[in-house]
Amino acid sequence: MLKEFKEFISRGSVLDLAVGVIIGGAFTGLVKSLTNNLINPIIGLFTGQVSSLDNLKLTITDNLVLKYGAFLGDVINFLITAFVVFLIIKFLNKALRRDKSKDEPEVVNPEVEMLAEIRDILADQKK
Repeated sequence: MLKEFKEFISRGSVLDLAVGVIIGGAFTGLVKSLTNNLINPIIGLFTGQVSSLDNLKLTITDNLVLKYGAFLGDVINFLITAFVVFLIIKFLNKALRRDKSKDEPEVVNPEVEMLAEIRDILADQKK
């Protein structure tokens, strides 16, 4: 079992995952800073809470306070992070598609090729 664990840990994918987690943590901090220091104050100007969205809350009773401003900040963090991950995945998919198309010749279905020839012959006969 120890040998299998050593093989698992030494695989490249585990190392890639570790690097991804570290970069993801740093990126999360960057997005949180962007939201807290730039986006929240701008939105706060429109809501009357100039300093931060965290101050927005709805007090129902003394014991029940809904801090919807903090929730909005977290939603903004999530949307920014999800959008950037979407862009990264889209870029990687394009790059991988280009690499595959360079290596592998395009495979043409013989039936489609035959139908295209028949179409061309019929078009020539009509002329």
